[in-house]
Amino acid sequence: MSIRENRADNALRAVKIHRGYTDMTPGSVLIEMGRTRVLCTVSLDDDVPPWMRDSNEGWVTAEYAMLPGSGTERIRRSSINGGRVKEIQRLIGRSLRAAVDLSAMPGVTARVDCDVLQADGGTRTASITGAWIALADAFDRWVADGKLDASPIVRNIAAVSVGVHGDDLLLDLDYGEDIAVDVDCNVVLTGNGDVVEIQGTAEGDPFPRAKLEAMVDLAADGIAELVVAQNASRENS
Repeated sequence: MSIRENRADNALRAVKIHRGYTDMTPGSVLIEMGRTRVLCTVSLDDDVPPWMRDSNEGWVTAEYAMLPGSGTERIRRSSINGGRVKEIQRLIGRSLRAAVDLSAMPGVTARVDCDVLQADGGTRTASITGAWIALADAFDRWVADGKLDASPIVRNIAAVSVGVHGDDLLLDLDYGEDIAVDVDCNVVLTGNGDVVEIQGTAEGDPFPRAKLEAMVDLAADGIAELVVAQNASRENS
């Protein structure tokens, strides 16, 4: 029997996307996945890291933080620079760089900030899905302002979690499910279903490779829905 009562095992949580959530950056999105809420903002600078200055390319980098009131217990601001946070930041940055042609944004750095306002599982995957929209909006703003000839975005990127509980595969885990599953996995794919990154862990006994493939297939179905939501949010501007 599934541990879910009010949502099908292969169903996403309710997705809400609020574009232009703040006025001070060229790209900003509040994304809600169930009770998880992440504010994603993007700033663009005419500069790149020193090690890239002769490359004739641009760069995309990300920062991530869980705000003090985002969990049931207050999160210390000092934890923002912890090892888990750095790992998530690198994941978000790697994922978003897969969305752009860096040679089409020479000398430009896109700085992505993902701030978790409320955490109920899947904060890193929601960050990636929402940040892609904010990044695309930021580049569109610079194109409209004549600062770039064309947007360097070349593909959608979205992400979702998936887990195994007994014989059940569960899509888009909330916190209660995430701590209960036997296997959990974060999957990042392109809009065409190509793999950007897969992070999977057995919480106890090892699991067969066939189970991983089934998890990725389920994640791909969910990500296809998220890509539709990404595109719909930008078409309805």
